Amino acid sequence: MDALRGYGELGLGSRLKRVSEFMMKETQLVYNHFNIDFDPYLFPIFKIIANKNGVTNSEIQNSLKFSQPAITQALNKLNDKGLIIYKGDKLDKRKKIISLSEKGKKTLTQLKPLWKSIDEVIKEYTLEKSSSLIEHLNSLENKFNKKSFSNTIIENVKMEVKQDIDIVLYKEEYATHFYDLNVEWLKTYFYVEPYDKEVLNNPEKYIINKGGHIFFARLNKQVVGTVALMPIGEDGLYELTKMAVSPKHRGHKIGQQLMQFCIDYAKSMGLPKLILYSNRKLENAIYIYRKYGFIELEIESNSPYKRSDIKMELIF
Repeated sequence: MDALRGYGELGLGSRLKRVSEFMMKETQLVYNHFNIDFDPYLFPIFKIIANKNGVTNSEIQNSLKFSQPAITQALNKLNDKGLIIYKGDKLDKRKKIISLSEKGKKTLTQLKPLWKSIDEVIKEYTLEKSSSLIEHLNSLENKFNKKSFSNTIIENVKMEVKQDIDIVLYKEEYATHFYDLNVEWLKTYFYVEPYDKEVLNNPEKYIINKGGHIFFARLNKQVVGTVALMPIGEDGLYELTKMAVSPKHRGHKIGQQLMQFCIDYAKSMGLPKLILYSNRKLENAIYIYRKYGFIELEIESNSPYKRSDIKMELIF
């Protein structure tokens, strides 16, 4: 049993400290994996110095609201690692201007892609809504326990440096990927409805031959994701649908690349808008749809999908 969880709000300070220490330890594992000699506890002060073209000790304290001893200790560690240099102020010789050294600038270049991935992973871990901070902490720690935080970041970094995703149009040889990717996704989150099975088994009949389009994301020539623009009715309306990404490639924004490609393609076709159907329990997906400009509509009573409880529209 987790005693701290049992304390509720009374143990909030201890819970935050535990989360902080855990994230620092996991971040250190990421730095070690990429052979970067850096301490995650030094991040805030190093970042302030990197963002400024010379900064004083007092300016660091005013920016971060850290205690002076904590700042001095961090600066000493950065200096010992050779990451910063001190210069006298031209107007006030009592002031010391702190800047990155050449080694510091090189280290910053190495750290930036890691910080980008850390930021993306934390956003992914903390997107869902909750009614209290304690509930949010419970969810966050559950995710930490489910999959290694450091490994998730490392995988994200490696994905970023791999060959770029290329997106290609439907070919008959990709039909099995269209079926398999979507069925796997549906079984993971919901179930395969008869309408799904009919469309997935006959993509040319229901999508391609009606003027629709199916796209595939490939990584190193391997299909890792798919999405479709499917005509609905006779009014020239298209649904953005059947989006699925391979389980081992999720969390690397492949779905967002497919989404942007579809939007750009729909605009090039001269479409006035796109619609989609989803479910509110897919909070990350709904967040991304809103991010791309989709707004919620009233869903019809005879929605084509039983699992759908939200309909969204993007007007160009």
